[in-house]
Amino acid sequence: MADTQRPREDHDADDPDPGNGDPGAEKRPWRLRSDTDDSDQKSSRSGSFLREVVIIVGCVLLLTWVLQTFIGRQYVIPSESMESTLIGCDGCTNDRIVIDKLVYRFGDPQPGDVVVFEGPTESWNGAWVSPRSTNPVMHKVQDVLSWFGFAPPDENDLVKRVIATGGQTVECHNDEGVGVKVDGKPLHEPYINMELQRQTYALFGSAGPEGELPPCLGPDFGPIKVPEGNVWVMGDNRLNSQDSRYHVDDEYQGTVPVGDIRGKVRTVIYPFSRIGGVGSYNPQQ
Repeated sequence: MADTQRPREDHDADDPDPGNGDPGAEKRPWRLRSDTDDSDQKSSRSGSFLREVVIIVGCVLLLTWVLQTFIGRQYVIPSESMESTLIGCDGCTNDRIVIDKLVYRFGDPQPGDVVVFEGPTESWNGAWVSPRSTNPVMHKVQDVLSWFGFAPPDENDLVKRVIATGGQTVECHNDEGVGVKVDGKPLHEPYINMELQRQTYALFGSAGPEGELPPCLGPDFGPIKVPEGNVWVMGDNRLNSQDSRYHVDDEYQGTVPVGDIRGKVRTVIYPFSRIGGVGSYNPQQ
């Protein structure tokens, strides 16, 4: 008996399934994700990853700029003038501090506050050297980095303690034997390390036989009435601080305009052995 069954037509001798397992694939006018080449998938994933990285970095930089500009900023203590409250000296690990920029947006500096400020006159800034490169391109790069806290500001920033505020009169006369006075009343200043003052005076002064120190811990000054909107500042390391006392001949009589204050010192963040808050003690109380 003859075999009348029609033979099966092969579409492709090499590929028995032209749809790669999907009989309707060759009839579809569209492509599914499963149809995408591996190279296309890898390219898409790579592009997505790069976009995410750019977005994350941009958000971090924006947040850093906002924090540095309006909230707080890190500074490095440049000198010994605030020892032992803040440490800064050649050959040692200088304190890294964080200032609060918000506090003086809602109030004024108070006696006892430790503040960072920009030198207001040439008297303060005469010996200062800019940290910027002399190369104009690198100078601009450093300016941009400073917006995000990766480079220091291009200004002479100092740190001192507020002793008197606008309208108060400050003075000190060694022959009175009472130390610094504000509005005629002697100050109480427990933040001054008297042993450190004796050591400094022994090196550079002529202390008495019992290590007697000059009551003003420096030269006579005043009386000086602090202008409204300004403050009188002094270093805790009184015998090693070029503070308001040494700038009384400038246009502000040594005082600092509140507008030049960058913020209130809140805490030491480095070295780890000195991490902690920096308190405000009102010496007038």
